[in-house]
Amino acid sequence: MENVRTSSTHAAWLLVSIALVALNLRPSMAAVGPLLSAIRGEVPLNFSTASLLTMLPVMSMGLAMFLGMRIALRIGEHRTIVLSLLIIGLATASRLYLDSAAGLIASAIVAGLGIALIQAVMPALIKSRFADNVSLLMGLYVTSIMGGAAIAASFSPFVLAQTGSWRLGLAIWALLALIALGSWYGQRSSITSLPEEASRHHETFSSNARAWLLAIFFGLGTASYTCVLAWLAPYYVEKGWSEQHAGLLLGLLTAMEVLSGLVVPAIANSSRDKRLVLGVLLALIIGCFCGLILSPEHFSLLWPCLLGLGIGGLFPMSLIVSLDHLDNPRRAGGLTAFVQGVGYLIAGLSPLIAGMIRDQLGSFEWAWWSLTAIMALMMVMVLRFDPKGYGRHIR
Repeated sequence: MENVRTSSTHAAWLLVSIALVALNLRPSMAAVGPLLSAIRGEVPLNFSTASLLTMLPVMSMGLAMFLGMRIALRIGEHRTIVLSLLIIGLATASRLYLDSAAGLIASAIVAGLGIALIQAVMPALIKSRFADNVSLLMGLYVTSIMGGAAIAASFSPFVLAQTGSWRLGLAIWALLALIALGSWYGQRSSITSLPEEASRHHETFSSNARAWLLAIFFGLGTASYTCVLAWLAPYYVEKGWSEQHAGLLLGLLTAMEVLSGLVVPAIANSSRDKRLVLGVLLALIIGCFCGLILSPEHFSLLWPCLLGLGIGGLFPMSLIVSLDHLDNPRRAGGLTAFVQGVGYLIAGLSPLIAGMIRDQLGSFEWAWWSLTAIMALMMVMVLRFDPKGYGRHIR
């Protein structure tokens, strides 16, 4: 992938388009949690089955991630993202007509496939077009992803309240895909295809130990994100909150993720060594999970806010550390596609496991305790990310 220098106008328009595309990567999952009570009122779902609405799209994202770069090499980055937005939009719009658990799950899986194709291509595109400010631009991209989750989590319950239809609350986000499609299609002249020599070779990282370490680190961190996305709102509904207030709480958490996703990469951009920043974020997440368990009612706004700051910073930093391992944009894009592919397969299990814990033990607290232990393990893994050894681990 060649390092393309675009004019300031084209660069600004590209930034807007990247943000609009990224807004579409979470609403299909984030809208489910706040509406789960209403959905379960019409569709027979226990907590374990309901977890599939978050788990399966994440798992399909992981599986499709391995195909994303290959598809981009064949049809180009621009067409790949156009195709992905069409898939997401159609899968989301179809929910207006669904009345079964199987149909909802199928729409979630199809949306996950579209999401994966975008997430496979976008980091490499950012590294090639904005090589001097990768951390800042990855921060914008990931922040927009979480912004889409915040909007969907906050607004979907109001759609339900105004219309009485949870289907419309899920399907309305197809409009976001339509807007992004129009903006991105306008970029077709500035988004060039991958150079011919790049298309002849697709590097794999499955035999590299550092690539697996990065993938496991990303997967465990994203497990906390997907689990909170799926179950934080139902957790507070069980504490006596209304769906609207629980949805707003999830929206507040994701709004803090947006803030952290912008600020943390900007802070970390000045140093190649990201270990201190990662350690602080993990310590913050551990403290917040403990607070969520031990004192959910007394500091009901504080814990989600701080948790959002921790998760919101950890998500982009996990990808940035992967991108930092390689200077070549195409190879770095291939590495991040592998990291996300394996990582999302790991992360996709967390909503299901948490739902099973809730069904068996009658509470989400043990799920939060499990995530706390995982974050502690990740603090040990962070010690391995000394930038002096990047070249040795991935040649």
